[in-house]
Amino acid sequence: MGEAKRRREALGEQYGQEARILPWVPITKTQANLFVEWTTRGAWLGIILMVIGWVTIRFIGPAFGWWQLAD
Repeated sequence: MGEAKRRREALGEQYGQEARILPWVPITKTQANLFVEWTTRGAWLGIILMVIGWVTIRFIGPAFGWWQLAD
């Protein structure tokens, strides 16, 4: 008998329902997935802002005469 079958028999009605990742930490799988989703969005936002900043500093600023790049 596989581990999944043993777990299904042990949990009965609760098998496959919302469960905590670690019993002593009050974070459910749904909350953990939501955290990963938001942090991934935040990481992409940071990357996009960094690229916009780099393009501004490297190309836009000097093109409008706001500053000159050091040689």
